[in-house]
Order: sequence, then C-alpha cells, then structure tokens
Amino acid sequence: MVFDRKYAIPMAVAAVAVVAAAAPLAFAQQAEASGEVRRVDPAAGKVTIKHDAIKQLDLPAMTLVYEADPALLANIKAGDKVRFTATRKDGKYVVTAIAK
Repeated sequence: MVFDRKYAIPMAVAAVAVVAAAAPLAFAQQAEASGEVRRVDPAAGKVTIKHDAIKQLDLPAMTLVYEADPALLANIKAGDKVRFTATRKDGKYVVTAIAK
C-alpha cells in the first residue's frame, strides 16, 4: 500500500472536526439562571423551578424538575424567587447552587 500525502491533511482535519464536534456532548454543560420554585422535595433530592429560557442548556422557558443535593434545599420553599446554577450531564439536570 502506498501512502499518498495529498489525502493525509484533509483526513486529519476531518478527524479533528469530528472529535471537536463530539467533545461538548461528553462534558457537562453549566448555566446560571433565575426562576420561581414551584415544589421542593428534599427527601428525594428534587426541586421544581419555573424559569425563562436557558440558552446554555438548550432549554426553552419551562417548569422543570431538577435533581439537587438535599442540603441545598434546606432553606428553599415553594414560591421563592431564586438564582441557581444548573448543569446537564448524561441527560440529567442538576442544581449545583441555589440562593434566594
């Protein structure tokens, strides 16, 4: 088999492009947002928040149930206006920080 240099660079560029396109899917995405708490279930580690669109997570304006460490939810109740940081990893949405 003969190696032809004229195909080496385009194939290498294509391989890098494929890896670069797939890389964001492998890592967690994170965003800060604000919204209104609709429901809190600390025992289950879940909080329901109504929020505007969150572009970094590709979320339209909606009410969504997020997973959260129960310790983060100790002082949060339905009706609270909050600022929160959320991540998406492996198809799950997780609140990593929340404050009134």
